[in-house]
Amino acid sequence: MGLPMTYYAVDRWTGGGEDNPPVERLREILQELDIEDPEHPDAWLVHRETGWCLSAFSSGLLIWANHDDPGPEPIAYPGDRHMRGVSREKVLELWLKLAAGDIAAVEAEPWLPGMH
Repeated sequence: MGLPMTYYAVDRWTGGGEDNPPVERLREILQELDIEDPEHPDAWLVHRETGWCLSAFSSGLLIWANHDDPGPEPIAYPGDRHMRGVSREKVLELWLKLAAGDIAAVEAEPWLPGMH
């Protein structure tokens, strides 16, 4: 039996999820966002156990959402939220917090209501 698959990342072009990619691979996935592609505008990371997801877009938009509803969560889900102008380094920092299951740290960011 291997380690538990606690998170997965989806890059913008293959659409395939990668279980527990290392930080170097997460950087590569974020670098793909530097190329404009309206058909594939985002990449995301999902914390498997809670369903929380951070979707990063080429424009600097970052969406914080949970669509899985696995049951009682430590934080009530008020709907999709977003931030604009988020740097790739900030996205990586938040992805790593989410990957580690630190939902409260991501939740503490200055999110705005809605997806845009």
